[in-house]
Amino acid sequence: MDEARREEIRRAVRGASAEGRIRCAAALELARRLDVDPREIGKACNAEKVKIVSCQLGCFG
Repeated sequence: MDEARREEIRRAVRGASAEGRIRCAAALELARRLDVDPREIGKACNAEKVKIVSCQLGCFG
């Protein structure tokens, strides 16, 4: 994946998050909308210091 695509994903994560948090369902929807693997959203969240909350699997707080 090229750097421009990574930045696009990071911008989308920043836009979808509120107060440094994003709901798991919203992160999964973002992955679907951007047509990327959910792991890419996770990487972008880590890079942007955005926490995934309300995890549907109970993995994240």
